[in-house]
Amino acid sequence: MGARLLALLLSAVLACLAPSALAKVAAKKGAHGAIAVQRETGQFGYVYDAATTRAAKVEALKQCADPRCEVVVSFSNACGVLARQPARGPKGYFPATGATRQEAETKALRLCRTNDCEIAAWACTK
Repeated sequence: MGARLLALLLSAVLACLAPSALAKVAAKKGAHGAIAVQRETGQFGYVYDAATTRAAKVEALKQCADPRCEVVVSFSNACGVLARQPARGPKGYFPATGATRQEAETKALRLCRTNDCEIAAWACTK
């Protein structure tokens, strides 16, 4: 009887530990993305599914390919969008993130506050 109780107790302890151990592994496997833009030329670069936030930012800057590029939005396990209002020139960029592309686009276009905004770039991690 004692061995059966010990086995039951051990099973209960392992059952409690297993989900938290799995959660830690899943959290480490995050996918990261970023969008960079050179505001004066409109040149941009983006990346998704990078291993780290830093790697995503570095790659987005590389793809933008101008020393004056800047990362305007980074995201993890989500989507990033960059809206642009051409009439405002270099100040006419509006970045946003969301759980889905649609959510991120809606947020970016709301920030823009005019009807002449367009989506310049978007990326979603898988």
